[in-house]
Amino acid sequence: MTETITLAPAPRWPVISALGVVMIFTWGSTYYLMAVLAAPIAQDTGWSLEAITGALSAGLLTAGLASPATGRAIAAYGGRPVLAFGCLLIAIGLLIVAAATQIWMFWAGWLVLGFGMAAGLYDPAFAALGRLYGLEVRGAITQLTLWGGFASTLCWPLSTLLLDTWGWRGVAVAYAAIHLCGTLPLILLAIPAAPARARRDHRHSARLPDLSRKERRIFALMAAMLILNGLVVVNIATWLFTFLQAEGVSLATAVALGTLIGPAQVGARVLEMAGRGRHHPIWTLAAATIAIAVGLCLLALDHQLAGAALVIFGGGNGLFSIARGSFPLSVFGAERYPALMGRLARPSLVAQAVAPMLGAWMIGWSSPQETLMLTAALALANIALLAMMWGALRQR
Repeated sequence: MTETITLAPAPRWPVISALGVVMIFTWGSTYYLMAVLAAPIAQDTGWSLEAITGALSAGLLTAGLASPATGRAIAAYGGRPVLAFGCLLIAIGLLIVAAATQIWMFWAGWLVLGFGMAAGLYDPAFAALGRLYGLEVRGAITQLTLWGGFASTLCWPLSTLLLDTWGWRGVAVAYAAIHLCGTLPLILLAIPAAPARARRDHRHSARLPDLSRKERRIFALMAAMLILNGLVVVNIATWLFTFLQAEGVSLATAVALGTLIGPAQVGARVLEMAGRGRHHPIWTLAAATIAIAVGLCLLALDHQLAGAALVIFGGGNGLFSIARGSFPLSVFGAERYPALMGRLARPSLVAQAVAPMLGAWMIGWSSPQETLMLTAALALANIALLAMMWGALRQR
């Protein structure tokens, strides 16, 4: 006879609030850091921008390769020790970056940051929430992404302020101190530990996440969608200003247009939260995929529609962050969720790691406009994968 295990529900608001603060600073001190620091580092050290941004790509690649192990660890031991270890690794990586006097030391710091990202960004946080709330996690994921949506909004100005005061090395040290004195204690104090019996039972699902033939097909389609989405979103984040300036838009106007994406993301997440999970996550995934494709097609066809296009794109991207966490839970269930989220994180992070280099190669080989059109085509291809996902879900 199999005993059913029920995890004691933890109060949600302190857990989500604490994780939200953690997400702001883990994203802000890793993924969004080089947008502010790359040029000052190049000016101070003489290292090439390609070598500096390549370190970020290496970190993202490392995160992708390490993510399945992170998912298995959360399935076996719960989210608190894994997230805490992630914040510790991010702090150590930032200190190595701050102390770097040669480019290989800088890259070494980013490789450590890669392992920290694998254990400290959205996917491990979603998996940790799944261990706490099971099938009721969808609302918690939505609320968490609302916090995470402010990472660039808060950390870009903070990084700029710290840069003007202490230089780029001081920025890295300051963020390391924030993790050691802020995010790490928050995780240890606010995230409940997994009950001992649940840890023991989840070790089996961590090693053997058995999938039926239908589930394997859905998993493969979701992984493919995450790959295309990673290529699309990171290329827009990296080359949006280049795309717009190639159409004659001034840099100041391009930056102003780019600021529309963040509020659109948060607005779409608020609408999703207002729905209170009444619809299946496939509808959120569909709305996200279609909105991203429509926004990029409008942007590629007419730069005069850039404002509307980026609002639509931003809204879709905001919803996609929710769908990538809630849809797998609805299909695979709470028990296998942490391990499978770790597996799904790998293709997405690997795609994000190679996207800037592919975009740079495409721009050099053809033109910014053709690169934007190719990016829009990849977004349209995701609609085709969505249709296949829909068909797979309807199979009996």
